[in-house]
Amino acid sequence: MNVEKVVVVRTGTANLASVVAAFKRIGADPVITEDKEEVINAKRLVLPGVGTLGASMQRIDSAGLAGPLRERVLAGRPTIAFCVGLQLLCETSDESPGVRALSVVPRHVGRFPSHLAVPQFGWNKIIPDRGAKLLEEGYVYFANSYRVETPPEGWVCAMSDYGGPFVAAFEKGAVLACQFHPELSSKFGLALLKRWFDRGAEDGGAAC
Repeated sequence: MNVEKVVVVRTGTANLASVVAAFKRIGADPVITEDKEEVINAKRLVLPGVGTLGASMQRIDSAGLAGPLRERVLAGRPTIAFCVGLQLLCETSDESPGVRALSVVPRHVGRFPSHLAVPQFGWNKIIPDRGAKLLEEGYVYFANSYRVETPPEGWVCAMSDYGGPFVAAFEKGAVLACQFHPELSSKFGLALLKRWFDRGAEDGGAAC
């Protein structure tokens, strides 16, 4: 049986072992890279994140990946982002003042209010908008101190609540960004990864 590849971007801050293990569980062949040509040609691509937006952007910029990643998402090619990966798709963040992210989504990423315990560690419920193709209602694992407060226009979102509503995830076609960690969200998270991976078979573009 031919196992299909999924390209995982080495951002320098992600827990890649968990990401790789999750994709292997759904029958994919994860390949870690920061090679520009692999990123451009990937049929399916993962933008993971653990750590800070500033450190991730520095690694992406030094590898010359900012432009290819931006173009890929804007073109709607199969891409999934986790945690800091979602924040990388936005414009700016309280976490890394003065750093410009990929700016695909016109949103600022703000810190949770000071009266809340941060990071938010643990399971929290997400509720998707009508029309979601990939996102479903359920409990997922978060580890975040920052969040997008309001849904971006043109995207189908799932919301969660921690001291007030925030954007837990957003999707558009074969592009999915999750503030939570699907790779750490048990069977629910693996099912989400599988839905996205299978969607890539329909909207894949160039093979890697």
